[in-house]
Amino acid sequence: MTVTDLGAPTRSSSQPAKGAPKPGLIARIRLFIKQVLDELRKVVRPTRAELINYTLVVIVFVSIMMLLTGVLDFSFTKLVDWVYGG
Repeated sequence: MTVTDLGAPTRSSSQPAKGAPKPGLIARIRLFIKQVLDELRKVVRPTRAELINYTLVVIVFVSIMMLLTGVLDFSFTKLVDWVYGG
């Protein structure tokens, strides 16, 4: 529903009017598939260069996070060994 400048709600064209019969199962499935295909047409796919760039960024980020996690794990292990005399 949308609101007009007078504040009165109006129905969008995709919603049936109150009291109108509900569309059948096949009609609803057909509408759903049509809407999915319409949305897929709006998708912007990355170029090959962008895809390679994004992949490298993810690999670098994950490598840094693995290194950070490994250093913290090693440090806490040494700290626990020192505290408990291991």
